[in-house]
Amino acid sequence: MTPVEEFRYLVLAVQREGNRLLARRLRTVGLTPSQAEVLRVLQDRAPLMLSDLGELLVCETGTSPSRLVDRLVLAGLVSRDVGTDRRSVRLGLTPEGERKVRQVEDAERALYDELTPLLEGGHLDETLSTLRAVAGAFPAGRAVALRAGRPVAG
Repeated sequence: MTPVEEFRYLVLAVQREGNRLLARRLRTVGLTPSQAEVLRVLQDRAPLMLSDLGELLVCETGTSPSRLVDRLVLAGLVSRDVGTDRRSVRLGLTPEGERKVRQVEDAERALYDELTPLLEGGHLDETLSTLRAVAGAFPAGRAVALRAGRPVAG
């Protein structure tokens, strides 16, 4: 296995395990990791238009932001506010969505508490630098940079 191939598989392995651990914690909240991500982005950035939300999501490709939002609106967690121009629909959290997002934060905090000991003593800054360089070449990496408040190339 080449170093680049191993890098790819290690990133995939960590992503899958992290997502599995988060999904297990979110089951008690009644959300998927993708739905939880939508709520967290809206918590940080609402009100947002759907296209703006889509630019900030990292959840798996093929997951349509509009379908995710539709499900969350039906569940009473996200509100759609139509402005004067019917095309400018702003998304936000409902009071129930705000309550639910606090449960998401608790689930995420528990996950990070579990992962932190695995990262201690390592070279986290160098690892993050490498991951940012690679991820920055892709839309999902751009979304992470935007959410972290870092400059985005191109």
